[in-house]
Amino acid sequence: MAKGIFNIPYPVNEPVGAYQSGSSERKSIKEFLKKLKSKEMDVPMFIGGEEIRTGNLAPINPPHDHQHLLGNYHVGDETHVNQAIQAALNAREQWAALTWEHRASIFLKAADLIAGPYRDLINGTTMLGQSKNIFQAEIDAACELIDFLKFNAYYMQTIYEDQPDSQDGMWNRLEYRPLEGFVFAITPFNFTSIGANLAASPALMGNTVVWKPSETQIYSAWAFMEIMREAGLPAGVINLIYTDGPMTGDIVFNHKDLGGIHFTGSTRTFQHIWKEVGKNIENYRAYPRVVGETGGKDFIIAHSSSDPEEVATAIIRGGFEFQGQKCSAASRVYVPSNIWDAVKDKLVKDVSEIKMGSPEDFRNFMNAVIDKRAFDKIKGFIEQAKDANNAEVLTGGNCDDSKGYFIQPTIIVAHDPQFVTMCEEIFGPVVTIYVYEPENFEETLKLVDETSPYALTGAVFSKDRYAIDLAMKKLENSAGNFYINDKPTGAVVGQQPFGGARGSGTNDKAGSAMNLLRWVSARTIKETFVPPKDFRYPFMEEE
Repeated sequence: MAKGIFNIPYPVNEPVGAYQSGSSERKSIKEFLKKLKSKEMDVPMFIGGEEIRTGNLAPINPPHDHQHLLGNYHVGDETHVNQAIQAALNAREQWAALTWEHRASIFLKAADLIAGPYRDLINGTTMLGQSKNIFQAEIDAACELIDFLKFNAYYMQTIYEDQPDSQDGMWNRLEYRPLEGFVFAITPFNFTSIGANLAASPALMGNTVVWKPSETQIYSAWAFMEIMREAGLPAGVINLIYTDGPMTGDIVFNHKDLGGIHFTGSTRTFQHIWKEVGKNIENYRAYPRVVGETGGKDFIIAHSSSDPEEVATAIIRGGFEFQGQKCSAASRVYVPSNIWDAVKDKLVKDVSEIKMGSPEDFRNFMNAVIDKRAFDKIKGFIEQAKDANNAEVLTGGNCDDSKGYFIQPTIIVAHDPQFVTMCEEIFGPVVTIYVYEPENFEETLKLVDETSPYALTGAVFSKDRYAIDLAMKKLENSAGNFYINDKPTGAVVGQQPFGGARGSGTNDKAGSAMNLLRWVSARTIKETFVPPKDFRYPFMEEE
């Protein structure tokens, strides 16, 4: 029972390590990568606090060296899905009853463990398992994850502090209960921090969780669970399973105690989930909370007043960091003809200088795409552009999967603003540019708004404040995260709450209190100190 009013330390964003040549952190991570590669990990599931090994093994291979074996994970079946749900339900009462400061302490400790002794583990498993260079791993697996854990604990306190007014003779209170049942977290491969946060944020608010990560993120998901166990997370609060998606969905979406779904992935999958929940709506104990962040066809639009070098740099960083495998990555770009030549020259020059290869070589700006399926899909889009009459490949376009799934940074120039790569999500290092006439800026804004069903991120570049204002108004519903004179990637917890609408999700803003509010159900409590003893009201008195 709490005996005090406790304050979470005010969170500060985790500093990003530079990993410069000769630095201690660079030496440490390089040695740790060698250590990880020198052994084959045996990666279990975690159900009810127990390590579950089935003997049905699947390999973990680095995308940049798919013949190397990092280890194997144990594949589960229907019994393990049911066991995970039951473990979550068994743990719920005790976890929900634990006072909030004890829950907060576990996640704050996990943040400090990641910042200190486990930084190399979370970065190293991300670098090798997801083919991220050290900078991309550092800002994701270490810094953003630390920020999620610390800021969410602080936001939890601010939510609990939000209380109603009380009139004389009464005391009104709000109690923020966890949801009834369990939360199902379905997480993507591309961000270790997103995967961890989708499971951790509902748990922080008193819920218990069944977590199914992407097959290509299991290595770093396992690392996060090791850290959470070290931090003291009780058994059954988060249950990590490696099971078939459709089979898992059939069990979870038909379970009466499904309390919520926390999802990041494809739009098509999320729409299927929503339909399944709707189909089963009469069977649930309570209406499940459905929170999802899905796809994006993210844009940059440059105004005639913009600086060509700034635009080109935003295209390269926004489009090609982590091989364009960010839901926020710049994918379609609109450039006015008056600056196009200068933008084009810098793009061609800079792309020619991009090095690509293993993340173990710190000179590489780019690494491999995640797997064979992604490689084939991205390659198919590039081949379409090569064969098209209304588009051309400006630079890049080569693909090689002999050792790893490597795709050159590719820039396509489309002569038709509705060309396929201007419209469809690719999720790879492919950027398509449409050149428009400067006097058609407002018409082009309309084109930006109507081309894609998504509305995740977007950016405008301009030195003309009237043009910026016009873009903000015309593109009001085109992006949940809107950037002015910056690339449309790199949202920071506590600074740019992240999420989009339309076909990009429910816009519940990870990295803010808005997301945490989805994982609680408020109970209003009114206490009257001196209750009345007569049903009559004063207006009823005789004249």
